Amino acid sequence: MTERPDSPRSRRERPAKPALSREGIVAAAVELLRAEGLRKVTMRRLAQELDTGPASLYVYVRNTDELHAAVLDELLGTVGPAPREGSWRDRLEQVLTAYTMMLFEHPTLARAALTARPSGPNYLNLIETLLALLDEGGVPPAQAAWGVDMLLQLATAQAAEHSEQDASPTHQDDWDALVGALRNASPRTHPHIAATVGVLLSGPPRARMSWAFQTLINGIERTAVPE
Repeated sequence: MTERPDSPRSRRERPAKPALSREGIVAAAVELLRAEGLRKVTMRRLAQELDTGPASLYVYVRNTDELHAAVLDELLGTVGPAPREGSWRDRLEQVLTAYTMMLFEHPTLARAALTARPSGPNYLNLIETLLALLDEGGVPPAQAAWGVDMLLQLATAQAAEHSEQDASPTHQDDWDALVGALRNASPRTHPHIAATVGVLLSGPPRARMSWAFQTLINGIERTAVPE
């Protein structure tokens, strides 16, 4: 006798759910991020994806902030090691640019990265790479240690600013208003703006980002850490 399609099935006949693990939870969170953005990566939503209860996830991840930090660490694995060719400055900039571009691909993650505190292996690898490049350039260890924090802050802030602009429905109008205000600034009341307005608005984003990285690298190299 053929079983009807709508006949209830015993739980024993259903395929067993895969066992939960931190790695599996983070992998599912990354997929959810790519599909729906970081705002949807909550413990409750993730529990639905994994066909379990939110309480089960807290065994492996303490809270949503830790989950987001773990997602960031997972994606840091795509940044890759430093290139082999080029000066230490150029290779340092390339690593920072790769990190920034990774965040550009995930705008909601870029904003969260400003406050996230990842501590996984990929984050440690990134810090080690940056420190090694600064050491290759002869930057004193204390300046390199403080400088890494500043370099990542700059890269993250640039990505977060970009993501905020993309998310704003009034971004173009706001930008046009700013450009108009700068161009119409009076030489009498704002002589420096009037004299440099062309430069204030010049340069493609990638060129300005490169300049910002190199300016900060120069400062890190030359500015001693206070005792």
